[in-house]
Amino acid sequence: MTEERQRLFDMFPPVSPEEWRAKAEVDLKGADFDKKMVWRTNEGFNVQPLYRRVDIQDMPATGSLPGQFPFLRGTNATANDWRVRQDIKVEDEATANAKAIEVLGKGVNSLGFKLKHGQSADLAKLLQGIDLSKVEINIACCPKVAVETAKALVELVVKAGAADAFKGSVAFDPFRRYFKHGEPFPGDIVAIGAELLRAAEPVKGLKVLSVNSVMLANAGAYIYQELGYALAWGNEWMAKLTDAGFSADEVARRIKFNMGISTIYFMELAKFRAARYLWATIVKQYKPECDCACKMTVNAETTRFNMTVYDSYVNLLRTQTEAMSAALAGVDSIVVTPFDAPYKESDDFSERIARNQQILLKEESHLDKVVDPAGGSYYVETLTASLAEQAWKLFLDIEGKGGWEAELNAGNITAAVNTTAEARMKKVAQRREQLLGTNQFPNFTELAADKADAAPKCCCCCHEAAEGTAPTLNSKRLASQFEEIRLATEHAANTPVVFMLTIGNLAMRLARAQFADNFFACAGYKLIDNNGFKTVAEGMEAAMEAKADIVVLCSSDDEYAELIPQAVEALNGRAELVLAGPETDEFKAAGINHFINVRSNVLDTLKAFNAKLLK
Repeated sequence: MTEERQRLFDMFPPVSPEEWRAKAEVDLKGADFDKKMVWRTNEGFNVQPLYRRVDIQDMPATGSLPGQFPFLRGTNATANDWRVRQDIKVEDEATANAKAIEVLGKGVNSLGFKLKHGQSADLAKLLQGIDLSKVEINIACCPKVAVETAKALVELVVKAGAADAFKGSVAFDPFRRYFKHGEPFPGDIVAIGAELLRAAEPVKGLKVLSVNSVMLANAGAYIYQELGYALAWGNEWMAKLTDAGFSADEVARRIKFNMGISTIYFMELAKFRAARYLWATIVKQYKPECDCACKMTVNAETTRFNMTVYDSYVNLLRTQTEAMSAALAGVDSIVVTPFDAPYKESDDFSERIARNQQILLKEESHLDKVVDPAGGSYYVETLTASLAEQAWKLFLDIEGKGGWEAELNAGNITAAVNTTAEARMKKVAQRREQLLGTNQFPNFTELAADKADAAPKCCCCCHEAAEGTAPTLNSKRLASQFEEIRLATEHAANTPVVFMLTIGNLAMRLARAQFADNFFACAGYKLIDNNGFKTVAEGMEAAMEAKADIVVLCSSDDEYAELIPQAVEALNGRAELVLAGPETDEFKAAGINHFINVRSNVLDTLKAFNAKLLK
């Protein structure tokens, strides 16, 4: 059978990339191939419509196996069994412990405890009844109490006889203060880091040095930026603590990466593969005794940056694909952010769904059974190599300017991420980047005035300090700017009415009315559509009877020259007249001041109408 199959393939001559492109250009009928078929990514490289074996034949590490240095294909050679993690805010130890015990019976095998306001906690009470040899324990606390917390955790783990089996972390993250409050951490980072390494020594699976690049993802960083900065952040720990006298093995084994996951599915899958490869390359330069020290430990968390208050159940779709990309990439644990996180403290219902999203990927999709299923994919391998190249350039640039801490304290990293966030928000405003349910296909009738923006608050002792003078990291989500407009509409005494004056060419009037509906629904306006009118005067009278604040003329470009003067005269200033179509000098001269089309800045246009119409 194999031989017959091979002979069948031999009947078809191989097709070269040049031949394929030539055929595609014929089918494009003169359209530019690169403009139509090639995707220019935010990461600074092009993605082609087709990849072949020749595209990956010279790539390094593609021939390696899972569990082998440089760990491109994963750190585990036999399974892909990531941990399902749920984070719990600790208001008091007894309540947090009860919740932890409850969720451990519902599919969770990794816990993240967030201590409040930099306070230490009674870990014996917090972890009572939890099997420390089976459940991963992660504690986020103020840097000032990190050593105290680590020592207490080590004492408990050793007492439980779980020193060899324990997995977990105490997140020492002194750099968070600068991102959140614009000032450097006042303590001696190296001294505290050294004390943490000594404190963790009895428990080999305890990570105490944190790289929290998830903050950058939540602030809007591009994927290559998060990766490049995470590498520089991790290298800072390696450089500082090896200089302090610790071996490369001792330091590298104590670093934990907490990274974000955005919705660009294959790009995120490639990011984690590239991260392992590049981190192994960095650690190798410190000459560890064992290549196993070059393994990267990653907790992945679905991002908040693209989550929405309106149409919040769409967040489930976002987090599901995000979790899937991280799972297929072979991360160590995943946190799925509950869908209602942007506007409230998540409840039992949303937390249950978040847990089950991961359990579904394991128990029904069996993603934990296959190691690196993307390995060998021409597309994914190319994305991995391209992302690695861009992130490595950024990493080298940071190192050339003095390293992570120097660039952070100079404000350059915060500024770069904020610039990216601003650029992405501009794209969303212009609908060049779509956010389903917000700037595209919004739910016309949904109200959300009772939902408050629940942007994550800093829960560490940074609160004790006055705000610094340096810029802080962006804390707004992509949808925030549209949600502000829509909430303003809800809170107003009147809701503007938009009337579609459809006339003329059937196909064009329907298409443009649908476009206008979608456009103005982003502000929560009341929409009145129509089947079409015989005359402009008839349409205008119907609009006035409907008490329209905005009348949108929807027809074809060819008919507008005749229809616009009639519309301007019939309306006579009684409402705002908008043309669904191109902004031309001819149409402006005929009396049109407002245009909506695919080039419009939706956000600015709606802001201007809100300023005019809301009372």
